[in-house]
Amino acid sequence: MRSYVQQADFMGGMVAADWAWWLGLLAGAVPLLALAVWHCADAFHCAAFAVRHLGGRQRPRLPPGHIGLPFVGETLALLWYFNLARRPDGFVEAKRRRYGGAGDGGDEGVGLYRTHLFGSPTVLACSPAANKFVLQSNDSFAIRWPSPEIVGVSSVVNVHGSQHARLRRFIVAAVNSPRSLRAIAEVVQPRVAAALRSWAAKGTITAATEIKKVTFENICRMFVSMEPSPLTAKIDEWFAGLVAGLRAFPLDIPGTALRRAKKCRRKLHSVFSEELERRKAKLAAGEGGDNDVMSGLMQMEDEQGRRLEDEEVVDNIVSLVLAGYESTSNAIMWAAYYLAKSPHVLAKLREENSAIAKENNGASFITLDDIYKMKYTPKVVEETIRLANIAPMVYRVALRDVEYRGYTIPKGWRVVVWLRSLHVDPKYYDDPFSFNPDRWDKAAKPGTYQVFGVGERICAGNMLARLQLTIMLHHLSCGYRWELLNPDAGVAYLPHPRPMDGAAMSFSEL
Repeated sequence: MRSYVQQADFMGGMVAADWAWWLGLLAGAVPLLALAVWHCADAFHCAAFAVRHLGGRQRPRLPPGHIGLPFVGETLALLWYFNLARRPDGFVEAKRRRYGGAGDGGDEGVGLYRTHLFGSPTVLACSPAANKFVLQSNDSFAIRWPSPEIVGVSSVVNVHGSQHARLRRFIVAAVNSPRSLRAIAEVVQPRVAAALRSWAAKGTITAATEIKKVTFENICRMFVSMEPSPLTAKIDEWFAGLVAGLRAFPLDIPGTALRRAKKCRRKLHSVFSEELERRKAKLAAGEGGDNDVMSGLMQMEDEQGRRLEDEEVVDNIVSLVLAGYESTSNAIMWAAYYLAKSPHVLAKLREENSAIAKENNGASFITLDDIYKMKYTPKVVEETIRLANIAPMVYRVALRDVEYRGYTIPKGWRVVVWLRSLHVDPKYYDDPFSFNPDRWDKAAKPGTYQVFGVGERICAGNMLARLQLTIMLHHLSCGYRWELLNPDAGVAYLPHPRPMDGAAMSFSEL
């Protein structure tokens, strides 16, 4: 009996020892496996880069950084900083802490890091000089959105070279020239004034929703001669779905933001294609065309007399309507938000705009000449745009191996130009998160203000955005008071920065 018990104890000890051995192996292997998975993608891209340059007289260097996990790279980390931590600049700050200034380029460093975002190996540019270099080197970098088809492959935001220059000239003439701005100022104000009266009647509004509605209606009127209707309401919904997919992870399966964005894009394409055919039939019947941006796109010709293809017209009208109202409405919402929290700024804004209204002898609307007289209002506009950071990043792709301050940006790699961190960096702006229009008494340091981009691809509608913001500020400050109902709400940063409660406000006439 004793022998049997001893044998059982021995067997039990053996089993326990086996379990301990396997658990020990597992405890050691899992971290090693995780470490191998973490480094394998980075090692692969570094090795591929080195093999491509074997035999060269010099050994080029990739920017410091890390590719991240296979396939997903560091996209999840980026989304974590934006959506969960709600510290959008933390992504760049983490790289600076870990890899330093990325070289010997002075206090700011070279401002380049390697990473992997939106399904592609990527170089992140995040200093004034690096951003400017990328955005102005049009022979070395082409524009490349994560999913170009969402905004239109042949739209002005995707094409380059002579095709881009031709479209840009037209857009600037249509919406950004003084003559166009003068006409636009007259067109948009009746709807703005009516919207403000309706907000006061409601008493409580969700600012983001109401501002987006009036801005969208004005853009539809100017760009495609569409008045509010059930169709424009659906178009607005489809644009919202499209925007949600602009910076989404490139996973095209049911239920993802990218799949929904593509579906919305097809619906928008169908609607505007039908509108295009209607206009062509109208012209063929000898009837006059509409005086708007879409008709201008249909009629524009290049030096050889060639007109845009139908697909080009549709691609460009989709991208222009999107750019014309989405970013602008968000900027207007942030202006109302910041002013509600800055009564001293609102008082100065109200004083200037009330004086201009008084000079106009009771006229309901202001003109472009009135806007040119303003001194303080433009500073409020620029401070709003700086602090709101509606467009946090822009996208390029390297057309060849590009050398920059001792590092190589490989051909075919995406380049994400990080704009927003410049505008909230204490090296460039004192107390950067405070809303202080008086900081614009002097110009920003060269290269540190890139809200509309840099170079020949600077936003073609930047003056239109400023005009719409100025007009809204004038009518708000002259006739209304408002108060935030939840001033401490958090901020959601994607697809565009916005208060998480939509900036609910009580709203009334003065």
